[in-house]
Amino acid sequence: MKDQYIADLGRLDENQPVESHYLVLSKQQRTTRTAKPYISLILGDNSGQIEARIWDPTDSRVAQDFGKGDVVKIRGAASKFEGVLQLKIERLRKLAVIEFDRTDLLPATTYDIEALWLQLEQAVASFTDPHLQCLITTILADQKIREAFREAPAAKQLHHAFLGGLLEHVVSLIGLADKVVPHYPILMRDLVLTGVILHDIGKIRELAWETGFEYTLEGTLLGHIQIGAAMIEKAIDSLPDFPPRLKTLVLHMILSHHGKLEFGSPKLPMIPEALMLNFLDDMDAKMQTLASEFQKAARQGKAAGEMTDRIWALDQRTMLNSRAWLAEGIAES
Repeated sequence: MKDQYIADLGRLDENQPVESHYLVLSKQQRTTRTAKPYISLILGDNSGQIEARIWDPTDSRVAQDFGKGDVVKIRGAASKFEGVLQLKIERLRKLAVIEFDRTDLLPATTYDIEALWLQLEQAVASFTDPHLQCLITTILADQKIREAFREAPAAKQLHHAFLGGLLEHVVSLIGLADKVVPHYPILMRDLVLTGVILHDIGKIRELAWETGFEYTLEGTLLGHIQIGAAMIEKAIDSLPDFPPRLKTLVLHMILSHHGKLEFGSPKLPMIPEALMLNFLDDMDAKMQTLASEFQKAARQGKAAGEMTDRIWALDQRTMLNSRAWLAEGIAES
């Protein structure tokens, strides 16, 4: 286990020693106003991120053979500059894979993976359409796909951007679908749930998460929608009795689930189930993003009545944690 997590550093006294290991999220060579070179870093672990500076890059106590995606052990001190917590690094060395636990460095779902997977399996077992049920079980029977599905983040840095995030997102959508779909008789439940379970399957190849969350070359060139559609079409074509019309509907849901062309969907949702999938997916993503922003604000020590930082996924608007603000008012009265 790590010695000091980033979330704990803000409670240290000024210039109190820091010695622990962190993931390098970015590394840039810069110069001061007097043209003196220094290295600017963003370091991270599963509790957050922090800016760091190496003011003397030529110091023999600072390794040169590290970069973005590496894990480094540092010694230095935490201090605030213009109100922002920073690390001043005095010593640094690159760690080998056997010297750290990845779960200390990357954020992960707080839910039990086995319990989430059981909920997914129970949903598939409840299908009444044998073709859709067979499609999903065929895809998830592949060991590599199954293991990646259980571990992958749902995004690089937006919603559910943590280990197990894809599975957490899918199970959350299953719960939402089973509450909403019965309200609308025009919807086919099994088709909606098929879209829910498979809509982001391409992310297991779009993203890499060994040390940090990055796009693969395939993900950069194709994107998860195209990758996922190809994976699903290949699986369908391996099932000799899968109805052609049902294949068209399933693929349409994958290709349209982002809802708008400008959001990356090759097609707009044009069947009820695809429209519902887009609504549910968008709602779950936004609510999880908000929850993460409220947690971030709390770690920063913001009062309940303070607005969050601007949120890119919500058109750069700031948001108020209404529940916390009301609770604060009740406590003060």
